[in-house]
Amino acid sequence: MASDRIRNMHRELLSDNWYSLEKITFEYLRDDGIWEKQIREAYDRGNGAAILLYNVEKGKVVLTKQFRMPTYVNGNEDGMMIEVCAGLLEKGNAEETIKMEVEEETGYKIDKVQKVFESYMSPGSVTEILHFFIGAYEDDMKIGEGGGAEDETENIEVLEIDFAKAIAMMESGEIKDAKTIMLLQYAQVQGIFDQ
Repeated sequence: MASDRIRNMHRELLSDNWYSLEKITFEYLRDDGIWEKQIREAYDRGNGAAILLYNVEKGKVVLTKQFRMPTYVNGNEDGMMIEVCAGLLEKGNAEETIKMEVEEETGYKIDKVQKVFESYMSPGSVTEILHFFIGAYEDDMKIGEGGGAEDETENIEVLEIDFAKAIAMMESGEIKDAKTIMLLQYAQVQGIFDQ
């Protein structure tokens, strides 16, 4: 972390209850040559990975549905979110993490995934970089019920949905999760189901 536009950076840990929240005080060199003192907070929850599971022959995608407290306190009436499978990186390896998350959350054991891009998801306040994948699935890859790891209190419902319906749900606002919208739009733009 070295930038000639940042100096006198001081970090103060505000909370490490779930992940870590820091208050960062620094001086930033503006374009006009003036050093300006700024204060920001950064929430570090680690980096993650997300995947859109798809089956071209069936015209379907596998999504998950689970309760998300932050959405509930911000107006999501029941707190339920429909999302692609995702999770925090284990030991920094995005590909292995996403394969493990797929099995835990959906019950599918997949061996081939394709990384399509990565993104900072909320760069104004969250440090997370999310690695985005797509992966084909077949019915015979289903080895379990999914639902998430028992020790993580996830209570995940697995949904197999027509791709066209998932796009309609995104357009109607029934799907509001950013990573899910990004991967559905990627599949749409790339014509994955047009084959």
